[in-house]
Amino acid sequence: MNFRKYLVLAGVTVFAAAGDSMLSHGMKQTGNISVHHLQGVIFAVLNPWVAIGILLLLAFFATYMTALSWADLTYVLPATSLGYVLLALVARFLLHEHVSPLRWLGIALITGGVGFIAGGPEITTHSQHEPDAVLAPESVGAALSRGAES
Repeated sequence: MNFRKYLVLAGVTVFAAAGDSMLSHGMKQTGNISVHHLQGVIFAVLNPWVAIGILLLLAFFATYMTALSWADLTYVLPATSLGYVLLALVARFLLHEHVSPLRWLGIALITGGVGFIAGGPEITTHSQHEPDAVLAPESVGAALSRGAES
């Protein structure tokens, strides 16, 4: 994996954690809202912290799609879970939230799991006999009926 791909995965992690943190901070300033009262939702979106959080989460989504364009979901999703570690650190030290020892243990387990995933290949390689595209529903139905006939 080259530097650019690591940069995309780091972007996914940082944008998600930063966006969620900004959104949380802004919503604590805004207070309770309800979808039944549209003016409260609009007021919340106009909060600068919420607006920045939304923009960062859009950047997360763009980098996430980029990562999925060159790597398997089973590689990208665990790699992006490092955001949970970053998010816990931000919540504890910047948002001054309490993070229980049980949550820290869970975060340590996530970190260990990411280590296992990072050691494997980023994309599944297909043999020449396997199709690269996903089967159409008609093809799946035909394959299932052939299997039932056997």
